[in-house]
Amino acid sequence: MLNLASDIEVLARFGRALADPIRCRLLLVLRAAPAYPSDLAEAIGISRTRLSNHLACLRDCGLVVAVPEGRRTRYELADPRLGHALDDLRTAVVAVAGDSTCPDAEETGCC
Repeated sequence: MLNLASDIEVLARFGRALADPIRCRLLLVLRAAPAYPSDLAEAIGISRTRLSNHLACLRDCGLVVAVPEGRRTRYELADPRLGHALDDLRTAVVAVAGDSTCPDAEETGCC
């Protein structure tokens, strides 16, 4: 049985998924249309093994689902509204001061 996640859990899962550039690229590709792993690996330019690990993370986060089609599996966004959310995030204006970064940016490489 599936349980609905709380608002905080949803945001944390989304954040975890977006924390990696490859997963961001996967979500953007799947935003456009469902795809098979071989097509996703080629579109993103990564090995099938790396792809599998990232898809597992996105499935665990509840953002993508695997849809069996005979002997193949197609991946798609778990909810069409996620595509709209990705568009909103992608086009949102992020206010960043030009002369400052996080205090520990050099150590963590976050900014």
